[in-house]
Amino acid sequence: MENSPVRRIVKAILGFLLILVGLLLAVPGIPGPGLALAALGLLLLSDQFPWARRILDWAKRKFRAVREKLRPRRGPG
Repeated sequence: MENSPVRRIVKAILGFLLILVGLLLAVPGIPGPGLALAALGLLLLSDQFPWARRILDWAKRKFRAVREKLRPRRGPG
């Protein structure tokens, strides 16, 4: 049941829909969790589409790099 064609189609439709809504909500001036929804859509699609997995991996690397830059450094003291 896990890899049934119906389940795969529903996941793909939901994933693309989440990406579309997320990108619309990411437009400045429109409130909402746009990037989070787009990431969730990519997560759903990453099982079926290699391009979605690559984009998700790239976004994770960028997120970690930004987080490291923003993390306060503890010096000797």
